[in-house]
Amino acid sequence: MARISGVELPSRKRIEIGLSAIHGIGRARADKILSAAKISPGTRVKDLTEGEVNILRKVIEEADYEIEGELRRKVGGDISRLISIGCYRGIRHKNGLPVRGQRTRCNARTRKGPHRTVGSKKKIGIKKKIGIKKKIGIKKKKG
Repeated sequence: MARISGVELPSRKRIEIGLSAIHGIGRARADKILSAAKISPGTRVKDLTEGEVNILRKVIEEADYEIEGELRRKVGGDISRLISIGCYRGIRHKNGLPVRGQRTRCNARTRKGPHRTVGSKKKIGIKKKIGIKKKIGIKKKKG
C-alpha cells in the first residue's frame, strides 16, 4: 500500500483515481502530477514500486499544492471568518442551512439533517367526542 501525505491510497484502484483519495487532489490535478512524474495513469497502486511512490511524493511537495490538513485548516478558517463577521453566508453556516441559495422548503436534507416533526397533539374528532360523552353519561337536552 502506498502512503502519500498521510493517506493510504486504495491499492486496487488505478493511480489516477487513487491519488484523488488525497483531500485537495482531484482527477485533473492527479493527471498533472502523473505526467510530471512520468508514471502511466493506468498503473494500479499496488503495482507501484517504492521509487515511483517517492517520485510522486516529491512531485506533490515541489508543486506546493494545499492538500489534506493545510487545506482543511484554510477552509475551516474561511468559514469561521464568515461566521465571525456575521455575513449572510456565515449565518447560514452557523445555522446548518444551505449556503448557496438552494431552496429549503421541501429539500435540503443533507444540511438540515433528518426530518423532525413539529406540531401539537392530534385533535379528537367529532365522533370520538360524542362517544366519550356517552360513556360518561352526559345526555342531550330535549327541546
